[in-house]
Amino acid sequence: MSVDFNSLAQEFCTFYYDQFDKDRAQLGNLYRDHSMLTFESSQIQGARNIIEKLTNLGFTKVVHRISTLDAQPASENGDVLVMVTGELIIDDESNSQRYSQVFHLIPDSGSYFVLNDIFRLNYA
Repeated sequence: MSVDFNSLAQEFCTFYYDQFDKDRAQLGNLYRDHSMLTFESSQIQGARNIIEKLTNLGFTKVVHRISTLDAQPASENGDVLVMVTGELIIDDESNSQRYSQVFHLIPDSGSYFVLNDIFRLNYA
C-alpha cells in the first residue's frame, strides 16, 4: 500500500494544529505510551505525560500558522517524517513567535500516531 505522504502530512498538520489551538487536552489519541516529545530542551515520554506537558504550557490561547510543510517517507512500513515551520500567536499578543516542529508518523490500523514530536521556538 503506497501512501501519498504529502497529502497525509498536510491533513495531519491541519488536524493537529486545529485541535491544539481549540483544546490541546484532546490530542492524547495521537500519541502512544512509547511516543516521545522533545519540547525545547525537555524530553517527555508517554501519551499521558505529553498531554500533561502540552496542557500545562504557560498560555491560555494559541494560534498556529504554518509557513512551510515538508514530508518524506521514512521507511518501507509507511512511516512519514514531517517538518513544519510557522508562527505562533500566543494569548492575542501582537508579536508572533517563530517555531519549528518535526513529527514522525507511524501507521496503525488504518490511521497514524506520533512516535516522535520535536518542537523548538526559533529566536532571531
